[in-house]
Amino acid sequence: MDVLVGTPFVQTLMVWTLVSASDPEDGSLPLTPLRVITILGTVSVQVAVVRVGRLMTMVRRGTVFSPAAFRYVDGVIGAIVAAALVWFAVTLVNAPGQRDDPGVTLIMGGVGVAILGVALIVLVLRMLLAQAVARDVEASQLQAGLDGVI
Repeated sequence: MDVLVGTPFVQTLMVWTLVSASDPEDGSLPLTPLRVITILGTVSVQVAVVRVGRLMTMVRRGTVFSPAAFRYVDGVIGAIVAAALVWFAVTLVNAPGQRDDPGVTLIMGGVGVAILGVALIVLVLRMLLAQAVARDVEASQLQAGLDGVI
């Protein structure tokens, strides 16, 4: 629970620092590609944290095996894919500086693929949730049928 409370606070301060930090020489606001990427990455992490928090609440209430859970799981998958895309953007921005050592760019690309792998795992878990919801609906119908017979 502390993560859900502390993360928005830290991320808000991070975004505020990135947006409000001006160039010390002329006072202008340099909105560099890396700053924009960092802000977008922060937003995607926050979306994932909030959606996971909502799913945890549904688990605590015992309502996770319902169609409403799919909206939150889809949000988590979208946030992870967005984080991977943001990471690939960081890799592209960083690549020109790595001409002497292209292995760094390859490793960073591999990390992006690993992040997409996490999204794939969550997608598989979503399919398992869909099966569990279908089984729960089927069990409820069977229970209603048994209650009618008894």
